[in-house]
Amino acid sequence: MNYQNAALEFNAGSQPGLGSPERTEGTSAGQDQGTGQLEERLTVGDFVKIQSAFESSEPRQTVCMSREEFLQRMTDIVGWGTKEEYQELFDKVDVARDGFINWDKLTSFILLALYEKDERARAAVVPQWMDLKFLPSKHKDTIQKVIFLKSSSRYLTISKEGLLGIWGENLKLQEALPITSDATKLKHLWVTSLVSLENVNKIAVAFTSKEISFYDLLSKEEFPCQYKLQGLKGTPICMDYWYDPLDANEAILSFGDITGKVQAISFTAALISLFERPVSACEDEGATATMTINWAELHSGYHKCCFILEHKLHHGDWVRQVTYNASLDAIISSTTSNINTVVLAWREKSKKHLKMTSFNIAQGIHAFDYHSQLNLIATAGINNKVCLWNPFVVSKPVGVLWGHSTSVIAVQFFVERKQLFSFSKDKVLRLWDVQHQLSIQRIACSFPKGQDFRCLFHFDETHGRLFISFSNQLALLAMKSEASKRVKSHEKAVTCVLYSSIMKQVISSDTESTVSFWMIDTGQKIKQFTGCHGNAEISTMALDANETRLLTGSTDGTVKVWDFNGYCHHTLNVGRDGAVDISQILVLKTTILVTGWERVITVFRSQNFNRFFIQPEEWKGGVQHYDDILCAAFLPPQTLVTGSYDGEIVVWNNSTENAHCVLHPDYQRLLKSKLELRRRLSAGRSSSPTPMTDQAALGVCSSEIDTEGNNAVMRLCFLEARKDTAVTGGANLVSCGGSGYVRFWDTIKKELLAEFLAHSGVGSIIMSIDKLNRYLVTGDIDGWLKIWNIEEYCLNSVKSKVTQPPTLIRSFQPHEDRISSLEMCELGGRLLIISSSADCSISLSDVSNAPIWIFGQAKHWQIESCFHLPKRDTNLMENEIREESIKVIPVLSKEEACLDTAECLPLDKKIREDSAYNVSPSEDKNLDKKYKERTICKKITPTLYNGGVLQKSFSAFRSLNIGALKELPEVNKPAFLLEKYFREEPEEESPPIPELPSLSETLKAVFDEKSIFPKEILDRERRNKQLCQETSSEVKIKRNKKQL
Repeated sequence: MNYQNAALEFNAGSQPGLGSPERTEGTSAGQDQGTGQLEERLTVGDFVKIQSAFESSEPRQTVCMSREEFLQRMTDIVGWGTKEEYQELFDKVDVARDGFINWDKLTSFILLALYEKDERARAAVVPQWMDLKFLPSKHKDTIQKVIFLKSSSRYLTISKEGLLGIWGENLKLQEALPITSDATKLKHLWVTSLVSLENVNKIAVAFTSKEISFYDLLSKEEFPCQYKLQGLKGTPICMDYWYDPLDANEAILSFGDITGKVQAISFTAALISLFERPVSACEDEGATATMTINWAELHSGYHKCCFILEHKLHHGDWVRQVTYNASLDAIISSTTSNINTVVLAWREKSKKHLKMTSFNIAQGIHAFDYHSQLNLIATAGINNKVCLWNPFVVSKPVGVLWGHSTSVIAVQFFVERKQLFSFSKDKVLRLWDVQHQLSIQRIACSFPKGQDFRCLFHFDETHGRLFISFSNQLALLAMKSEASKRVKSHEKAVTCVLYSSIMKQVISSDTESTVSFWMIDTGQKIKQFTGCHGNAEISTMALDANETRLLTGSTDGTVKVWDFNGYCHHTLNVGRDGAVDISQILVLKTTILVTGWERVITVFRSQNFNRFFIQPEEWKGGVQHYDDILCAAFLPPQTLVTGSYDGEIVVWNNSTENAHCVLHPDYQRLLKSKLELRRRLSAGRSSSPTPMTDQAALGVCSSEIDTEGNNAVMRLCFLEARKDTAVTGGANLVSCGGSGYVRFWDTIKKELLAEFLAHSGVGSIIMSIDKLNRYLVTGDIDGWLKIWNIEEYCLNSVKSKVTQPPTLIRSFQPHEDRISSLEMCELGGRLLIISSSADCSISLSDVSNAPIWIFGQAKHWQIESCFHLPKRDTNLMENEIREESIKVIPVLSKEEACLDTAECLPLDKKIREDSAYNVSPSEDKNLDKKYKERTICKKITPTLYNGGVLQKSFSAFRSLNIGALKELPEVNKPAFLLEKYFREEPEEESPPIPELPSLSETLKAVFDEKSIFPKEILDRERRNKQLCQETSSEVKIKRNKKQL
């Protein structure tokens, strides 16, 4: 940070700057500088003067000042302030008591003070909350735990009766599965706790049957139990899991029981296996069967991949909470007893037993939380107090937070802001400023009434969501985003974005059923349609081939076809009068395909578009997927691919609607499992199974291979620009989705050619590819975009799968939340990237190092000046030049005809910082040599023709600087030229041209009807006139008679 910028931030608001008049010596600080600290009242001009005092005449030499010298020189140079104030500033800077300071020490102190000031300001920010919302759940009994899975971006809830709820990131209940145990029947079974083992993709569930079961998350249909830990001495009622992010093999599972024991299993090879399997077990059975582990053999050290730690200091009291903290390297546990209320246990090196220390808190506590940066333990006291403890001071708390009128039942730190949540039994939520130990917010929502309830408190800091359960009800308090720091394109989360190349407009939709149109040249909104599907969310959109119709798909189960004046022409009944989740609309020549919520493709044919309300027709290929279809892509003339949640990609013939192959990352194992299951099904039943029954059974087998979203196909893109993949055997299809992987496929040979991790630890991703298949853009749930150069990636067939990623060109974060849609477009020869996000914004950037603009920002941009775009499309110009050259030179060799015109783009000028709304600094990667040559300037390759050079034009004529032509002086011609070639011959008189006579003079007779037409025609005309006169006279006579 520059010291001038630091000083400006430090003295924001009222301090005079460099242009202020100098203060006279002896002016007191109280007259015009306020009563704050001296360092807070110094201005930028003062710091410039102080810096000059520390400058040395010799280069690379540091000037140091003693206390007396600093006091004397600062008083003289700055011109204001007392010696006592400068003496106090010197003591603050000279922390080491060296007796001298220099400029580096002074600036370091100022920057540190700025950081502390920023931390105080952040801690004082009071979050704003949305209205309390109750989530519809299927739990019948008390909810015991809420956890968030980072790998799949899902929430898990579990209740006492053993029902596990799976929630999407949008907090919609996706599935509810019963967790069963062989020890007791379900009606006699209670679940006490749940933890996630994210490094090994498992969950651990504790039961009242004194056992802990480990379930594998690599299955979607059900959670198979891999390990079952039995024989515990007491019922475990609380659990916690930790793993080392630097070495995922190191992990600790800690739990406390009703007998007061705190026990921990320390794993040393978690990624390989949590527990050792017996050698006698069959390899196939060992991979699927449940392994039962007895606590006694685990305690005896039989399993070499883990060891046990335990203590009994709680003396029979129920252990209410337990956790392992890596910064303290200790296990923290608590009870409701007033003796040994909180116990810290740690293991010293080369010693087997734990060392312990404890806090004695009057009346005990319900819960606690630890903040590693503040090094504080917060306790929720039964005596209505929230206490703050230093882990190394057990005699008394370092702070007490007063304010609750009943016992406090939950506490949790807001780590980033260094604030603390507390929730009391009278349903009052408080937020505390920990540093000042003050209550900055009190929330008493309309929580359910009733005195007897079991409360669960969980704050998801990443998404700003606070979950509070009341018995079997789950309530949500969602934090509002800070609108002052973020430009919004929509009022609600943006779900989809499209680009219309004909109108040069960006089209966006949101969860409030609003569609907006933006000018890409300026970022200005030009029109907006509201309530397109009522109050239902618009989940996806599409344009027809002519870009004259807009199709919007909504969660209400319909797809509507609009023109750009806001008139709805058709409504497609996708969900058959039911609500469904539509993920993609694919508009083809004669059909419209819709996917997202079931295993079959929903098709609408063009012959039915003669009416407003259109019903779907049957897809001839039937059901080929074993899970929901999420996306689709089409390659002319007839290749269609669809991707599902379990990772399968089915290749179809769009003309016959028949499937002819299946692609899967682990297809050989999948095929083997399906064949084995089919063989078992055919052996167990005398009659052959029906197709639907067989498919349902195979779906269970497929679920064993699919991970929890690890293989889910979220986007599919064909590489249409690669025309020769059938010859070279390269990749022609790209897929992306679960766990951040991108895969390149050869659909002709049905092979997976490449697979690389584009985004790690962020769950599913989306992508987009430009029309020339040069760049791949990927986006994740944290708002990050990555741009990859795939121009020469997987061009040829390979023997083994490629795992090396392509060249990463750029990585930056244009959004603060999940990226919902990506679009790449070309404008004037420059590739632009349009992205929408759940943070209600739409951003625009390019492939290189351009700044980021937000649609809807106050200052509109001029895209031609910002991106230095040429006025005319270079590709179109090259085609015209090529056509002109063909007209001039009709015959070209094959090699010359294949030469491409070199592009030459102007160098990017430096863009001013205030010309764009810069969201966050980008992390630009080093460009490779080929990319630099393309984006900066390519060398022009002349084409040889018949010994000459045919120079090709590479820029628009208007870019040439053409001035007025100079007049040339008259040239004196040589005498021989004048005589032979330029001699002026006398003009010969040409004979006069005679005038032509007029038309009237050349006519021999006057033209009339009798002389022009034959006699029979004239007679017929005369008879018709006579008949007409007679008829009219008769009509007049009849009319006169009627009047009389």
